[in-house]
Amino acid sequence: MVRTVKTTGKKRQKKSSSKVAKVKSKNAFRNYQQAISYLLERTDYEKQTRLRYNVTTFNLDRMEKLLSLLGNPHQKVKTVHIGGTKGKGSTATMLARMLEANNYKVGLYTSPHVVHLHERIMVNSEMISESEMRGLLNRIYAPVEKMSKTDPPTFFEIMTALAFMYFVDKEVDIAIIETGLGGRLDSTNVIKPTIIGITSLSIDHQDQLGTTIDSIAEEKAGIFKRGVPAITVPQEPAAMQVLKMQAMSLEAPLSVTGSDIDFSHRFETSREHGPHTRICLTTPTSRFEHLRVPLHGKHQAINCGLALAMLDKLKSFGYTIDNEKAAEGLLKVSLAGRMEMIWHDPRILIDAAHNAASIKALIHAIGQNIPYDSMVVIFGCNNDKDVKGMLEMLQYGADKVIFTRSNSAKAMSPEDLAEMYSEICGKMCQTASSLGQALQLAKSAVSKEDLICITGSFYLIGQAKLRFQPN
Repeated sequence: MVRTVKTTGKKRQKKSSSKVAKVKSKNAFRNYQQAISYLLERTDYEKQTRLRYNVTTFNLDRMEKLLSLLGNPHQKVKTVHIGGTKGKGSTATMLARMLEANNYKVGLYTSPHVVHLHERIMVNSEMISESEMRGLLNRIYAPVEKMSKTDPPTFFEIMTALAFMYFVDKEVDIAIIETGLGGRLDSTNVIKPTIIGITSLSIDHQDQLGTTIDSIAEEKAGIFKRGVPAITVPQEPAAMQVLKMQAMSLEAPLSVTGSDIDFSHRFETSREHGPHTRICLTTPTSRFEHLRVPLHGKHQAINCGLALAMLDKLKSFGYTIDNEKAAEGLLKVSLAGRMEMIWHDPRILIDAAHNAASIKALIHAIGQNIPYDSMVVIFGCNNDKDVKGMLEMLQYGADKVIFTRSNSAKAMSPEDLAEMYSEICGKMCQTASSLGQALQLAKSAVSKEDLICITGSFYLIGQAKLRFQPN
């Protein structure tokens, strides 16, 4: 049965006094470094070079057991669940900012992070603190150790449990939860959300999720729940068919922006805002006209439309939303690693595009929004991606390519990337053994009017952002 939210006016609603069970662990960690080291020693599938995607590796029973030992915190907070291939983090962040602007206390759980692990767990735009993280790890230590004798929880399972615990502690009004890998077997798929959003689907994580768009859609649709309304964006026909069939089988109402929901977008340029995209979205209960999308690119306009549609759907569950406040919150959105200019002399832009569709969208967005004479792309990616597809897209925007590798264990070698690139498009390219060396090569090849773009991997752009951050 779908849960409802009782609200009075625009004041944030009070939560029940129930708290997550506090486990006595005799203060296992005396300081933050001890606590975080313990967490990072857990099995981390994000870093494994060979990963089997099955019910043994990704086991919801294990996740549910861990949460049970903690008092089932995921059942004590209202949630929104967002899955898809690309744009999950952007959509989740835009929705969070609009809810915050309407005086709701909002939890946000996303992955992966760009620079700091704590980016993954936020409440009203503030990252969890070191002392709060240490406190939660002390509380979760005993259950993790108990389970470790037979079936140890993974890094991502522990992080997800920590997020639920934190959101209960903070008495959030709603938590926006982004899936990690896939959906059906993802650790976040233990929740019964109020609504579900599915962003654009495309080929990614082929070794785990399959090599066809319908197989990927099947995994992503695994987060649908009986009777819970879901909203998605235009998809490839094969993917849309899978989503509709899964929704129908669960009697879950499915709406699509641009068809079931009146939605449009247009690109324009103004003296005040420069190049940008504006969108319109109309439903029986909302009318958003000519809103400026805070992030660059047509793909972000699609994401923004989904966030608005989800915001509107929350009205039917008792959430009081002022559309003007929502628009104000939207304009406050900024997101690390999404067409982010991290240096200006020379201009260096980073973007987390990590599949073929994302690279295509990035090339198009740069062309629309950033004037340049020549673009040098520093590229590195992991070996479980659609590498061929990414390289095919790369050739249409890069005047010069320098292949390097991130610090990920899954990172492909620059030499292998260069060989594939030459076979695909016959163009010359260079290799660098490190990001630092790649930047030296790029800087020697650009002038003031040129652009350096670093992309292909969250790991790589995280290294770049950290390199240029002020101390």
